[in-house]
Amino acid sequence: MIELKDINKIYQVNKYNKVVALKGINLSIKEGSVVVLKGASGSGKSTILSLIAALGKPTSGEVVVDSVHISKLTDNFASAFRSKNIGIVFQKYNLISSLSVKENIILPLIPSNPDALELEKKLQKVLEMFEIVDKKEILVKNLSGGQQQRVAIARAYIDNPKIIIADEPTANLDEKLSLRFIEILRGLKQENKTIIVATHDPLFFGLDFVDEEIEIKDGHLV
Repeated sequence: MIELKDINKIYQVNKYNKVVALKGINLSIKEGSVVVLKGASGSGKSTILSLIAALGKPTSGEVVVDSVHISKLTDNFASAFRSKNIGIVFQKYNLISSLSVKENIILPLIPSNPDALELEKKLQKVLEMFEIVDKKEILVKNLSGGQQQRVAIARAYIDNPKIIIADEPTANLDEKLSLRFIEILRGLKQENKTIIVATHDPLFFGLDFVDEEIEIKDGHLV
């Protein structure tokens, strides 16, 4: 499903303060698997996620997702591929605080100008799935951290992507809510979603439904 081949990523290339974020990364992830990328902040986990999600391009090397060489796509085609195939749960959720739960969740669908009935059907499904039906019309700024996270997951899931990426998803949650998120991932695994989580939260280590844990240190796979 996902392959990174000889990936190097350098920020500020050709400048004295350049940052080498990834060095010679080779990584394969099978369809339907759950993979945890673990390591300290700044180790390169989030950079790997950004390359898989076509949010950035490697300095050298190749990224292949579902047989598409996404590292070679133009920005417009990369954006179209991402919206169709990849759902992203950001560390800080990236919700629009002045919009309602409903409005935040349906945002990824708007560019495709969906049929109103189909849109409502998809919305209702994720509201029920993530137990936020009663929050539908509430502004997200008035929600708790755990509720905001569920809105972010619902937004990532609404177009039924093949791949779900989560970057430090429990960084702003207490242990109870973190365990709730882990159970949501367990359910998504049963739907054969390919899931990649970047985290340094020990709650994710040793989980029975995780297929592989990969440690990243100073831009290298350990």
